[in-house]
Amino acid sequence: MFTEQDLRELLDFKTEHPVLSVYLNTDPSQGSADAYKPRLRSMLKDVGLKNDVQKVEQYINFKFDWSGRGVAMFSCAEEDFFRVFSIAVPIRDRIRISERPHVKPLADLLDFYGGYGVALVDKINARLLYFHLGEILVEEELSGESVRRTKSGGGSQSLGRRGGAAGQTNYTEEVAERNIKDAADFAARFFSENNIRRVLIGGTEENVNVFRSHLPKAWQSLVVGTFPINKNASQAEIKDRALEVGHEAERLKQTKLVQMIVTSEAKGQAGVINLEDTLNAVHDGRVQILVFREGYRAPGYRCKGCGYLTTEKLTACPFCENKFENIPDAVELAVHRVMRDGGEVEVLRDVEVQKDFDQVGALLRY
Repeated sequence: MFTEQDLRELLDFKTEHPVLSVYLNTDPSQGSADAYKPRLRSMLKDVGLKNDVQKVEQYINFKFDWSGRGVAMFSCAEEDFFRVFSIAVPIRDRIRISERPHVKPLADLLDFYGGYGVALVDKINARLLYFHLGEILVEEELSGESVRRTKSGGGSQSLGRRGGAAGQTNYTEEVAERNIKDAADFAARFFSENNIRRVLIGGTEENVNVFRSHLPKAWQSLVVGTFPINKNASQAEIKDRALEVGHEAERLKQTKLVQMIVTSEAKGQAGVINLEDTLNAVHDGRVQILVFREGYRAPGYRCKGCGYLTTEKLTACPFCENKFENIPDAVELAVHRVMRDGGEVEVLRDVEVQKDFDQVGALLRY
């Protein structure tokens, strides 16, 4: 399983030697190992890093269990560095050779599929699931005091004598409220322990609203959607429904984010909407959220001294006067820099954005 900690290790890996990054789609619905292995060999045939190619091929031929729908491999034989991550969602085949691991596709996957917490609630039970990159990793359940028993006469006799049916109904409602409150407390701990990034709640509208009201405000702010579903639904059904709701919420959030960036830029405030201005903000450490369209790549130049990135062909760096080198993808290096500096990355998929926004932009800290 690929985690934020794994991404951090890849971001922090530094070397003067070339790093081979390989992404291979292994979706069983589109082929078998017998089909994927020759395709990998074809991808690697022109790669001049003999030891790294050997490590990748040995892993695929003898160690990979073909259980996922994609695999990401990173090799730097000179540093004895080899990392492999099996992924439960399909990925696009690609190979990159550079001085650092090619992490942009993984940042995309984490942004789109990472850290979902789902709570299914009714008046008695709560079912909590954590799924990450298309894989359900943890499931827990909590059962409260039976509400049916109180409805059939199992409540307090003294309450029944005082208030008859009305007293019994009040007690039933109190039990249901207490159960849902306990479920919300339990869910908050579950979400915290599993580093949940977004929350979805399933159940009837009434139960969802009560549950949500009892969540701590910090977790309320991470609720991205709700949906009706039977609490006994299968894991596959829950995952599919939650991803559907979550992705639509993500699309709307990204649309609003781009609108905010465009508006901020137009007012001369904390927004930039083209690559050169974005790279300048990255160099200054001002990027709070980097935004770019999925698959966007752009060549550029990097200072050999301070690492300043630009799309302009300059004779010397304006900051340290060192020379520049060509780089195949300035966006990839911007992603590295922003994430190392503690910023966020949003990859736009199927998002209709304003015409003023081209391919890349950023919301700035100041």
